[in-house]
Amino acid sequence: MDSATTLSGNARRVAGGFTLIELMIVVAVVAILASIAVPSYQEQIRKSRRAQAKADIVEYMQMAERYFTVNNTYVGFTLPVAVSPREAGATARYNLAASTQTATALVLTATALGPQASDRCGNLSVSNTGLKTESGTATLAECW
Repeated sequence: MDSATTLSGNARRVAGGFTLIELMIVVAVVAILASIAVPSYQEQIRKSRRAQAKADIVEYMQMAERYFTVNNTYVGFTLPVAVSPREAGATARYNLAASTQTATALVLTATALGPQASDRCGNLSVSNTGLKTESGTATLAECW
């Protein structure tokens, strides 16, 4: 006789697999973990897109400063690219524009688009004097 036929009825049932209750507990645990992980992941994605927009407007402000050094005015300076990220084929997450542009003052603004608009930092701006602002609910230190 093989050993499987000599086991009692209870032992065979235990070796059979998972019960429905055990399976439902695993499903509940996975659902709880997913409900915590997904919002955290989405916030990290928004944060990385915000970092790219910040890098873009700071880089463009440096270009504007070089333009001002040569021309003694900000009038006539144009942004090389009007969206962030700038990669070809990438989905635009921010519109970039000069919200203020006079002979002696310039403010570049990154306006959030689509899902990025729900970012807690909102729109980001930097001026020729180095003043950085945000329009969201977060503090300036959290955004910049």
